[in-house]
Amino acid sequence: MKKVAFHTLGCKLNFSETSTIARKFQEKGFQRVDFQERPDIFIINTCSVTENADKKCKHIVKEAKKINKDSYIAIVGCYAQLKPKEIAEIPGVDAVFGAAEKFRLLELIPQFEKTSCTEIYASEINDANFYVSGYSLSDRTRSFLKVQDGCNYNCSFCTIPLARGKSRSGTIEEVVKSAEEIAQTEVREVVLTGVNIGDFGIVDGRRKFRFLDLIKELDKVENIDRFRISSIEPNLLDNSIIDFVASSKKFVPHFHIPLQSGSDILLKKMRRRYDQALYTERVDRIRKVMPSACIGVDVIVGFPGESEEEFLRTYNYLNDLDISYLHVFTYSERDNTPAKNLSEVVPLEVRKERSQMLRILSEKKRNAFYLKNIGEIRTVLMEQKEKDNKISGFTENYVRVSLPYDSNLTNKLIKVKLQEINRLGHVEAEPVEKSLLVTP
Repeated sequence: MKKVAFHTLGCKLNFSETSTIARKFQEKGFQRVDFQERPDIFIINTCSVTENADKKCKHIVKEAKKINKDSYIAIVGCYAQLKPKEIAEIPGVDAVFGAAEKFRLLELIPQFEKTSCTEIYASEINDANFYVSGYSLSDRTRSFLKVQDGCNYNCSFCTIPLARGKSRSGTIEEVVKSAEEIAQTEVREVVLTGVNIGDFGIVDGRRKFRFLDLIKELDKVENIDRFRISSIEPNLLDNSIIDFVASSKKFVPHFHIPLQSGSDILLKKMRRRYDQALYTERVDRIRKVMPSACIGVDVIVGFPGESEEEFLRTYNYLNDLDISYLHVFTYSERDNTPAKNLSEVVPLEVRKERSQMLRILSEKKRNAFYLKNIGEIRTVLMEQKEKDNKISGFTENYVRVSLPYDSNLTNKLIKVKLQEINRLGHVEAEPVEKSLLVTP
């Protein structure tokens, strides 16, 4: 029995797909082991959103060879689709699989025997026109459920359409079936993931469903306590979705909405499909129907043409906006994207300085959001042991909470009263009376 280990770089969607590929290996008799357990085969699922993601892939290959110099190393994922020949030149890599081939590893190289040169299995991205369902089960507390793949938006900075192809989905019935399979495990929370999940519903090139239709059906799935929506485009997050989440018993009040820039000038250069006014409208609507909701924001710093004035426009807009935290991305030039050819390039040092400013702002926003929740009673899904003999987890509205460690609390939903922010940046809490324990 050959031992195989998996390593995932990048997004929640990658984690769901890695887990799906791993189950295929186990069904064929392979033994899945941890990265450090001298596996015979390493499967590395890559990202290519930034240049740093590419560098991480090369680093992981080196680490794998240190663990087992005789191992077979296969690279899959976005980086593999975009630059298969470049990856093939990395010392130690035995095979590269593109977007249309990554779910066919066992069919293409069933024996995983080394050859004299690196094998490349990467067709044109238009061949990745089919949908493969997936979900993760590596964490018994939470699962990432894939509901959509690919993107039709072609933002000027983004390589995802080149790496994953056009937008496509499974049917509502297929996604619900996957959710019901997850419900048979110990998982308590399911996070919906994809490239552009608000665009859910395109099957065989035609729109057949809406995202709202999907979440209404998922809300009926038994034995799943929580559903959480991952990143969703502001132009696709309409009032009907917001209002449904507000009334749902299972979908939690947490939204992650990409902004990228608070400047309408830059949003046009980025080829985004909204302006600042629409974004503000979405945030205001969420706050109106879910005052305690958590709202996360993606923002790109240093995009070509981002003058000091345009950056401050973004900074001041975010500072005034009632949001909860930021995910800050420092712009990096990506091959074959229109943005790479734009003039008015922002110096790297300036990009770093602006990124740091926004990360500090994010900490202030998160702290202010946590403070608003002090004194409230929330439901926490307890996850893992932390420093100082604590166990932590997240409330429904994504506040990280710490309690004194008790192994019996792991993977339990409990009612707590939020008390104060500790030195780790978590909120200390105490369980309320046992009658309010959500799960035994």
